[in-house]
Amino acid sequence: MRTFFPSESCKDSQLSALNPQSWLQVERGKLFKASSNSSSSSSTSSSSSSIESLIKVPEPAILPFFKPVDYVEVLAQIHEELDSCPPQERSNLYLLQFQVFRGLGEVKLMRRSLRAAWQKSSTVHERLVFGAWLKYEKQGEEPIADLLASCGKCAQEFGPIDVASQLPLALNSSSCETMSMKGNQILTNVVFRIGDEKIVCDRKKISSLSAPFHAMLNGCFTESLCEDIDVSENNISASGMRAIKEFSLTGDLSEVRPDLLLEILVFANKFCCERLKDACDRRLASLVSSRDDAVELLEYALEENCRILAASCLQVFLNDLPNCLNDNRVVEIFRHADRQQRLIMVGRASFSLYCFLSEVAINIDARSDTTACFLERLVELAESDRQRMLAFHQLGCVRLLRREYDEAEHLFERALNAGHIYSVAGLARLASIKGQILWSYEKLSSVISSISPVGWMYQERSLYCEGDKRWEDLEKATELDPTLTYPYMYRAASLMRKENVQAALAEINRILGFKLALECLELRFCFYLALEDYQSAICDVQAILTLSTEYRMFEGRVAATQLRTLVREHVENWTTADCWLQLYDRWSSVDDIGSLSVIYQMLESDAAKGVLYFRQSLLLLRLNCPEAAMRSLQLARQHASSDHERLVYEGWILYDTGHCEEGLRKAEESIEIKRSFEAFFLKAYALADSSQDPSCSSTVISLLEDALKCPSDRLRKGQALNNLGSVYVDCGKLDQAADCYINALKIRHTRAHQGLARVYYLRNDKNAAYDEMTKLIEKAQNNASAYEKRSEYCDRELTKADLEMVTQLDPLRVYPYRYRAAVLMDNQKETEAIAELSRAIAFKADLHLLHLRAAFHEHIGDVMGALRDCRAALSVDPNHQEMLELHSRVNSHEP
Repeated sequence: MRTFFPSESCKDSQLSALNPQSWLQVERGKLFKASSNSSSSSSTSSSSSSIESLIKVPEPAILPFFKPVDYVEVLAQIHEELDSCPPQERSNLYLLQFQVFRGLGEVKLMRRSLRAAWQKSSTVHERLVFGAWLKYEKQGEEPIADLLASCGKCAQEFGPIDVASQLPLALNSSSCETMSMKGNQILTNVVFRIGDEKIVCDRKKISSLSAPFHAMLNGCFTESLCEDIDVSENNISASGMRAIKEFSLTGDLSEVRPDLLLEILVFANKFCCERLKDACDRRLASLVSSRDDAVELLEYALEENCRILAASCLQVFLNDLPNCLNDNRVVEIFRHADRQQRLIMVGRASFSLYCFLSEVAINIDARSDTTACFLERLVELAESDRQRMLAFHQLGCVRLLRREYDEAEHLFERALNAGHIYSVAGLARLASIKGQILWSYEKLSSVISSISPVGWMYQERSLYCEGDKRWEDLEKATELDPTLTYPYMYRAASLMRKENVQAALAEINRILGFKLALECLELRFCFYLALEDYQSAICDVQAILTLSTEYRMFEGRVAATQLRTLVREHVENWTTADCWLQLYDRWSSVDDIGSLSVIYQMLESDAAKGVLYFRQSLLLLRLNCPEAAMRSLQLARQHASSDHERLVYEGWILYDTGHCEEGLRKAEESIEIKRSFEAFFLKAYALADSSQDPSCSSTVISLLEDALKCPSDRLRKGQALNNLGSVYVDCGKLDQAADCYINALKIRHTRAHQGLARVYYLRNDKNAAYDEMTKLIEKAQNNASAYEKRSEYCDRELTKADLEMVTQLDPLRVYPYRYRAAVLMDNQKETEAIAELSRAIAFKADLHLLHLRAAFHEHIGDVMGALRDCRAALSVDPNHQEMLELHSRVNSHEP
């Protein structure tokens, strides 16, 4: 979901009115200072009240996602079913797979599942739905398509479909072309009279249009003996009849006006003229070019059962999402379409369609009548238990937001009864709203004791207890799923209220060290505001605005830009030189959030914005924010000061989206215009990544050397030296590599410590390597990767300690779990080894973790466990060769 899905129970718990300016006027030194006199007590009370209003943490939202307790089991089941199901069922299975990955927050895997659903579609309607869904997911990426087009590469993968070519006409095989006789004469013509006008038609050609015409003109009816037939009462004009006559002779309607086509369509349907109706259907479908056309023509399509026209109108609506849901005419069509109309419009893909429409509507406004109505249709259309789980739960979440508590309770109960355990969180929240706190606690406790618990269960139960019990539940929630943000936020806020400032900051920094969550940045901003540390506060609000320019704080009541304006009045203005010095300091200390903030501030000056947006994109990639990074790259392209600079940014856009060869060509075009650091750097980077030929190393070295000869700042030269050192290491040229890393360190490229450590290690000096990594750890604020690398340069006990530190700093890094599991397996502690992997798999769908656990299961003879992990891993990456081989081997042993 692109938009925040707020918690129902927290909406009214915030301040009724917010006055950000008042928070910035607290007298310096008053916060957290106790005194025995009454005035000081009053001041402390006032300060505590201010703090309370600043650091209120809303309850976690009940998310409208499909969240199975054992997602591995569900992914394995889906993979197994995909192998044996009929082709027409595959898209629905991939849609379910998409929903599982969405519940896990795996954006890339979500998109890959949608792409598979699109590729495996068995009908044109499914292709329309999933193609439009993929296009919707890729909103904002249009410039990439334009760039690919400029490189001569077709990028319109999900462009308009020629619906008519996908839906052939199924005609009755019986022929209606028998000639009529009158006495001994053949009646070759028939005259149709409409008012005063007569249209002379070829009787044989008209007879061939349909069985009713054939019977009328050649059978036992009176008309078969007539040369002149009055058809004035059949709602066809003379012009329309003439067009039908021409069609009977030529089979062509291409020159007929649209209004006549509609008239002919109704006539063709009335007289069962299949070919004529099909020609009208196709011709009208070709004329649908706008939303207005689609709205008008869809009504005829549904009334006259024109599936090609209906599908073409649907395509226009879907390709115009989300905008077309602001059009009440379109919404009404989707809201009120009955079963027969849906069958005409979208065939068997109704569930997929309303699943898509519901997601778009939720993103626009989860509380709207439109959202509720689409989800009601989704409930009606659900056929399997899995589909019902999703539909009941999503509609329950929307009813909860709309304060329709009885309906929400009923829906959550139905989702729970269908097997969706996560819906118990909705039931517990509803009971809490009704004052039944004990019931909520006991319900969650019952679930926790009856199945293998996961993090959200303890998080939810913590809401219904106090003191040590709540703290224990939140610690358990973090242990089981360290990606949940609420436990960190609650603990940090609690510590802040107890005036334990350093512990509070340390707690919120724990999660910001590996997950750049906007709500966590917002809370830390509030801490700094309460502490009157305005310099740190503005750093966080500028980082927030880098990630989301329209972000609103305090439950959406205050624009982040407004808060930034207020805080800026309390900090010293930096000159351009000051900003560059600050940027160097933060970049050197690997303070990526701080660097983001400085760049945000620099963008307000008259400095070259293209370069700054480019630097911003590099930081965002480092912080695992690929979508924000791509936005920054596109802004860099827009603000490029020259053609050669623009080409470089275009090259990086192409490279970062997987189009390496095209990115390489852009670099070469840029170099032809002007030899620049960034163009050579891009070419070296792209060449190293795209070529499998070891001999290309010398070319990469030459390109990086050319880059270093060009003007640039120390930040980028340090990166180039670091990369050059890596290439030298790969070539076995350790002395040259060491020189590169040392020179990079001289200009404060801190990450070069890692490269230099590798050189020492390859020279068999593990102690020097260890010491070098220790220097990096001491300098870098974000140092989980440094601990992980240092673990390679020490004995087992120190390795274990370093990897435990890695897991504390960044629990999403999978190597430490794999290492610890391997050590346990070596020591024949199979159960503990599998448990170590399961610990991480519970919250991270990682191919390598699943692969290793599958191998462990195979080793101990647990064929079903191994097969389950293999299948789940192949859901993550269907083409992983080692995984395919293991799956084949294990599958052959299945009983």
